Amino acid sequence: MEIAALYARFKEAGRVSTDTRKIEPGAMFFALKGDRFNANEFAAKALEAGARYVVIDEARYKVDDRCLLVDDVLTALQALARHHRSQLKMPVVGLTGSNGKTTSKELVNAVLSQKFKTYATKGNLNNHIGVPLTLLAIDDSYEIAVVEMGANHVGEIALLCSIANPTHGFITNIGRAHIGTFGGYENIIRAKSELYQHLLTHQGTVFIQSQNPVLANMAERFATPVFYPASGDYYHCELIDADPFVRVRAENGDTITTNLIGSYNFENIAAALCIGKFFGVDDKLANQGIAAYVPGNMRSQIVQKGNNTVILDAYNANPSSMQAAIENLAAMKADRKVAILGDMFELEEEAEKEHAALGALLREKNFTAVYLCGNLVRATAAALPGARHFTTKEDLIADLKKHPLESATILVKASRGIGLEMIVDSL
Repeated sequence: MEIAALYARFKEAGRVSTDTRKIEPGAMFFALKGDRFNANEFAAKALEAGARYVVIDEARYKVDDRCLLVDDVLTALQALARHHRSQLKMPVVGLTGSNGKTTSKELVNAVLSQKFKTYATKGNLNNHIGVPLTLLAIDDSYEIAVVEMGANHVGEIALLCSIANPTHGFITNIGRAHIGTFGGYENIIRAKSELYQHLLTHQGTVFIQSQNPVLANMAERFATPVFYPASGDYYHCELIDADPFVRVRAENGDTITTNLIGSYNFENIAAALCIGKFFGVDDKLANQGIAAYVPGNMRSQIVQKGNNTVILDAYNANPSSMQAAIENLAAMKADRKVAILGDMFELEEEAEKEHAALGALLREKNFTAVYLCGNLVRATAAALPGARHFTTKEDLIADLKKHPLESATILVKASRGIGLEMIVDSL
């Protein structure tokens, strides 16, 4: 089916779905395939659930004319989103990075929404499926979009840029996330810089953290990069402290007390304030937007459990974000500091080295106790005498119930697949 015909059907439907369990009446259902499923098989079920159209790529599942046959469903979804984006006449702020993408996206949205009707990526819909779904949820009523883009291979950001066509963009940072699947740090730099290459090719605007040498070096290709947050930059602000919540002195002199912990969040705040200034958001309103934002979804959340203060950061972990979280715990003013850490995934052949390095870092800190959970952190335990290692979170929970922690500040961090948040009720 030609894209024009598919787009006409989409305009009739007005929304898309990829999950038969969540189909809204009248939606267009895309029958995607995965390693363990083939949604073509659910074409009839999708129609029964209220789908207006079903996009399939296997003719044998065609029920009636409401089933739209394409060569490849994923390619069709991406092409549809690309075509829809071409119809939207609004700025699109694209962002990527190794750490802080979702927090930065939410902060930028919090600032821009003080002046504009904005649409920002929901949750972490930031991949080759999520970005098309994000774009297809935007209509002409919105004035600015903020689109998060993630990747674990070279070429993915370039693909997502070809779909989202960002007019403005920034990279939060470049760390060691997914270093195994990228095949080395240099490839991470190459992959993340695909956003800036797109903006350079399409005469877009880049926002660049001037104090990050890797990112600042990328700015040399641009005629008019927009820098932050140092004195003399387009936008200037300063970190006051972060114990535990980050406080920032904004460009207008206001002190912003945030709900974010960790000095590493300063650069995310600075980016949002810089972008707000660029788009003409009143500085007082921008500052209020930052102050009002409350992180969720296990991203550096402060949780009180009895007399313990828990830093719940169990949504994800990689060597860079793990180091930042550990350094933040070490800098906090607390008598008893405990780290409960789990495996970092997607490191491939770098896994043992990176987990051993984690042990070396922890050895430098004077934490009251360190608990490790998972198989990969065996290398951490080997490098850290005195650490308590548990293969499963169930074993860890049993130990915490038997030997409860008291009056401690506790960091809980691991890759999402570990599910380390389940231990919080035991603290």
